[in-house]
Amino acid sequence: MSLLSRNNFLIVRNSVKKSFKKLDCTGAALMILHNNELVVEEYWGTHSKQENARLIQADSKFHLASCRKSYIGFAVAYAAHHGYIQSIDEEITCYLPTSQQKAVFEGTTIRHLLTHSHGLIQRNNQIDREFPAGTGWAYRGINIELLSKIVNYTTGKTIAAIVNDEVFRPLNLTETNWYNQFDNTFVEVIRKPKDKNWSANEHIDGSKMNMYASVRELATWGQLHLNKGVVKGKQLVNPNILELATSLQSPRFKNQDFPQNGFLWFVKDSSAKHSEIGPLVPKGAFQILGYTGVTLLVIPEKKIVAVRAFNSFGSPEGYHYLEDVRDFGNAIMQSFN
Repeated sequence: MSLLSRNNFLIVRNSVKKSFKKLDCTGAALMILHNNELVVEEYWGTHSKQENARLIQADSKFHLASCRKSYIGFAVAYAAHHGYIQSIDEEITCYLPTSQQKAVFEGTTIRHLLTHSHGLIQRNNQIDREFPAGTGWAYRGINIELLSKIVNYTTGKTIAAIVNDEVFRPLNLTETNWYNQFDNTFVEVIRKPKDKNWSANEHIDGSKMNMYASVRELATWGQLHLNKGVVKGKQLVNPNILELATSLQSPRFKNQDFPQNGFLWFVKDSSAKHSEIGPLVPKGAFQILGYTGVTLLVIPEKKIVAVRAFNSFGSPEGYHYLEDVRDFGNAIMQSFN
């Protein structure tokens, strides 16, 4: 890469470095692909706060937090494409065992779960209704629990099994998965003791928050969607599944400022004040963001895949995650102008 082209990416490097300084973390990484070519690959810091901690490097596996939802979205799209789910506009009670159906689910469709418009909330181990399904938007974890049950009940397979069979094995991805055993390639998550949002889990079925990936394989995941399942000239993943997952699926909200979603991915359609995608990013882009600050942004119009990763957990005082992640997308666009 020429010095001139490297200088073009100073703005996005500075964006990531600024976030790195604001967050309570020890390591960071940045990778950008353009026209299927690697144009930026950089690593900062260490795996933990321990003395002589391992340096962040190409095989370092970051905790994905909510970025894992893009893989869950794939599993739901797989179920819909293959007819296990007849329509995402059917109520979720059609796809849950009788023992798990509740009156509070009435009127809630699979589309509502996928687009955070379901209106359900879990309080004190009870599921309640926060607002009528399809009328609002709220980021609540109950939808992931229900989608995981729906995938398992309809397909007879776990989310992890579907993604491994359909993606990880065909692409020979060995640095991405749900894990309950760790070695020195895993980056420690820096978090406050007894953080109520943190949950370590032994289950590796794909339903829990214990997914890790290297930056290079997270970028490959984004590139797979950008190229509609084609890898090195071969159609390895069904393009209809990927298209379904990343196209706009949100109901028509009265409030035009609500975020817009595909199958859990955030997508860019019309301008929305509460979108996590930067205003300079063009229509058709899609993005996923985790509570650790890990972000995957795909911009089809520009043939760009961008990944940033940190090992922070949560937002320290004075840090505004929406403003920060929008800045990342804007910096990417400014780097290509």
